[in-house]
Amino acid sequence: MAPRRVVILGATGSVGASAADVMRRHPDLFTPWAFVGHRNVARMQKLVEEFAPQHVVMTDPEAAQKLAAATGRHVQAGMEAAVALAGSDEAEIVVAAIVGAAGIPPTLAAVQAGKHVALANKECLVAAGRIFKEAAETSGAVILPVDSEHAAVHQLLAGVPRESVVRILLTASGGPFLHKPLAALAHVTPEEAVAHPNWEMGAKISVDSATMMNKALELIEARWLFDATPEMLGAVIHPQSVVHALVELADGSMLAQLAHPDMRAPVAYAMHPSPRLTTGIPRLDWTKADKLTFLPMDEERFPAMRLVRRVLQGPDAWAVGFNAANEEANAAFRARKIGFLDIVPIVARVLARMPEKDVRTLDEVWALDRLARAAAREEIARC
Repeated sequence: MAPRRVVILGATGSVGASAADVMRRHPDLFTPWAFVGHRNVARMQKLVEEFAPQHVVMTDPEAAQKLAAATGRHVQAGMEAAVALAGSDEAEIVVAAIVGAAGIPPTLAAVQAGKHVALANKECLVAAGRIFKEAAETSGAVILPVDSEHAAVHQLLAGVPRESVVRILLTASGGPFLHKPLAALAHVTPEEAVAHPNWEMGAKISVDSATMMNKALELIEARWLFDATPEMLGAVIHPQSVVHALVELADGSMLAQLAHPDMRAPVAYAMHPSPRLTTGIPRLDWTKADKLTFLPMDEERFPAMRLVRRVLQGPDAWAVGFNAANEEANAAFRARKIGFLDIVPIVARVLARMPEKDVRTLDEVWALDRLARAAAREEIARC
C-alpha cells in the first residue's frame, strides 16, 4: 500500500512537530504532501528542507515571501490556499493543528471532503461542534482527537456499548500553580504561567492550562466527540500526567489509559489508530517505585471549571463566547494588560452578554465570535 498523503495544518507548532516525527519514523505509511504554517519561517524552512512536501503554505503573505526567498521554491500565501489543500482530492490525512479560530475553515474543508482528520484544534468543536458533527455525518469523515485526554477516551470507549458508560473523566495536571497560595495568584507573571510542569506547549495553551480553561474547553469538545451529556463529563487533578483519562462503567469498574506525557503518542494514534505505531516515547516502568495521585477539582482555585458547567448546559452561542472571550483575555494577560485572576471573570462577564441561540453556519459562528471579542475588549479596558 502506498504511503498516505498528509497535510499538516499548523506544521510549525508543537503538534506539527510531533506529526512530523511520526512521519519521520514511518515513511512507509505517510508521505508529507502539504505543510501549512503562519509566520515561523525558520522552522518551516527546516521542515521543507527535510521533508520536501509537494505544497507549502504560509498564511502570512510576508512570511510566504521570506520562505520562498530562503528555499528557492514556490510558497503559497493565505488561508484560502490552506483551505483548498485541506479539502483537495489528493489529500488523505489532515492533521488539524492551527491554533485558534483561524483553524476552523481549513479543518471544516477537510471534514466536508470526507478526510481522515487528526484533530488538535480545540476551537473547531468548541465554537462549531454542531456544524462539524453534521458535516462528518454527511461526508463520512473520520475525526480522531489528538489531545492526549480525548485520544485516551477514544481508546477506552472502543468496543464499549454506550449504555455501559456512566462517566467520562479527563485528567488535568493542575498546571504550574496547583499548590501556590491563592492570594499569590494575583501577582503571577506570564512567564510563570507558561512554565507547564509536564508538557511542552505553546504560550496560549500553557496559560489555559494554568487557569484550567484548557480543561474546560476540552469538556466542551468531549461533548461533541463522544456524544456525551453534560452530566457524564468531569475532570480530576492528576499531577503526574500519566493517566490521561478514565471511563466509569455501569458495573462500577473504571478503565484508564496510561502513557508518559508525550504528544507523539496521541498524534500517532490519531493518524494511524490500528495497528499501533512505535513513537519513540519511553515505556512506563512498573519495576520502579512511583506514585500516581489524584485530587478533586478545586473550583475556588479553578473557577473556569464551575463556569464551563453553565456553558455545557447552554446554547451553542455560549460556547462560542466562552472560547472567544478566553482568547482575548489570555492574550491580554500575556501582554500584561490584565492580571492572571482577571481572565476567568472577564470570560464570565462576556458570557452573560451572549445571546441564547444555537448555530448552523460559520457565518453565525463568526458573528458571535466578533460579538464576544468586542465585549471582551471592553471588559479588558475596564481592568
